[in-house]
Amino acid sequence: MNRTRRFYHSGETTDTAFVLERISREFPTSPLAVAGVSLGGNVLLKFLGERGDNLPTQLKAAAAISVPFDLSRSARRINRGLSRLYQRFFLGSLRRKAHEKAVRFPDLAPPSTIAGLRTLEDFDNLITGPLHGFKNAQDYYERSSSLPWLRRIRLSTLLLSAVDDPMLPPEVLDEVREVARQNPALRLEFVGRGGHAGFIAGWVPWRPFYYAEYRVGQFFAEQFARASASEPSVKQGSR
Repeated sequence: MNRTRRFYHSGETTDTAFVLERISREFPTSPLAVAGVSLGGNVLLKFLGERGDNLPTQLKAAAAISVPFDLSRSARRINRGLSRLYQRFFLGSLRRKAHEKAVRFPDLAPPSTIAGLRTLEDFDNLITGPLHGFKNAQDYYERSSSLPWLRRIRLSTLLLSAVDDPMLPPEVLDEVREVARQNPALRLEFVGRGGHAGFIAGWVPWRPFYYAEYRVGQFFAEQFARASASEPSVKQGSR
């Protein structure tokens, strides 16, 4: 938890910019890649779209796993069927953080109101939206979703999602596919099964294979090799 009145939210990209710029200054000759998962992936894609070509030269690739893309439709999807189990888990964590924050800042919201929140949209209407300068939850979702920013991404970026993701309607992935057809920087891998940030494979329960971690590492290695091959060679002894 930070010590300020504000939290974080899935459209906040200044933290990403700060960290990336700091690392690129400290390691100016090292190739870099960045990955984001779920709402963190949404932040990453929005950041890349905002920046376009204005990125550190060391940054060679990005990967975003199980991104909701459209926060409004994701909020509605997670409030239906078995997806409500995910909502209960996330909301419980958010309520605890809000209670902790309200101890330091009593005007944030009454504890009884926080305890009574039943959906993520309720939480975003009460806390996330007003606290971060949005009119309400829908205004926050509209201005923070990464989907409108995808067409502006110029960095080679892997998008790994599952069609059965309980946090996203499958038709949103169709819209992402349409954008990707016009943006060669986007590499899509939308598999049939994988859930939300799952992608666990293997036949032996105590020896699982975590596909997402493997695939992201593989993709980054490919992009590093490609970037290295395209860089002009420096003759020995030249300055």
